[in-house]
Amino acid sequence: MKFLFFFLDGIGLGSPDPAKNPFARANMPVLQNLLAGKRLLASAIPLESRRASLLALDACLGVEGMPQSATGQATLLTGQNIPAAIGYHYGPKPNPQVAEFLRNGNLFSTLRKVGKRPAFLNAYPARYFQAIESGLRLYSAIPLAATSAGIALKTADDLANGEAISADLTSEGWRDHLGFQDALVLSPFQAGTRLGNIAQRYDFAFFEYWLSDYAGHRQKMDQAMYLLETLDGVLEGLLDVWKDDEGLILFTSDHGNLEDLSTRRHTQNPVPALLVGAPELRHIFCASLKNLADVAPSIIDLLLEKSF
Repeated sequence: MKFLFFFLDGIGLGSPDPAKNPFARANMPVLQNLLAGKRLLASAIPLESRRASLLALDACLGVEGMPQSATGQATLLTGQNIPAAIGYHYGPKPNPQVAEFLRNGNLFSTLRKVGKRPAFLNAYPARYFQAIESGLRLYSAIPLAATSAGIALKTADDLANGEAISADLTSEGWRDHLGFQDALVLSPFQAGTRLGNIAQRYDFAFFEYWLSDYAGHRQKMDQAMYLLETLDGVLEGLLDVWKDDEGLILFTSDHGNLEDLSTRRHTQNPVPALLVGAPELRHIFCASLKNLADVAPSIIDLLLEKSF
């Protein structure tokens, strides 16, 4: 049994208004085909198609205020309602309270303890590690969870060797912004096939895509549409190599943002849980999903109960 957690930061289920929601206007034929002709909007919920299930998850978790990245991501990774436990939403980086939850057990550490092989697929440049070691930078929730579980973060060498994925998927950012002039830039389709092929070497693989939240805060429709259309190409490559009968892909988020460019802030919209895989596996996994805290227990139950 294989599981790929494709984390999309800051993506909620929004309105069909193309003036503010890039999901209502971007050209995403692969995603629409996966969703039986529908777009990724609140009105599409619930949905079952040949390869996919789509439902909504509550990201507010019964706590007043706007959902934030640290508590939302930590809830996804631990299965604990962390905003309720500490009394507020918090982000972007974990504060000591949130960090303690992550260090005390998360998806990566739990799966390692039961003999599964988890991986965090994002590659980081040397300057990131230097900033962490010097104290100039703090881990965000996902790398904190991975490193707390004893999983080493992937490096530039891993990326060059085809063992990791860049945060922007295609590695354009490594070449154009990080100065890696020899970085192999992939097409979106190639990035998707690489992601799928690497993920299927592990029992559980996690990829973090944070550019979606960044684009939502910038409120620039043309950039948001370019990002989504690139993601659609990645999805095409990923679906091309993924073996539905052998595992699931979950696309989900920590809070809304990109689906409403009328505001720079996060939203209180529910977030999508898009599952790709065999119908039997999807139905088992979706049975108990209502909010962010349900995700980690569902992953653990599925990976422990199913083996192929």
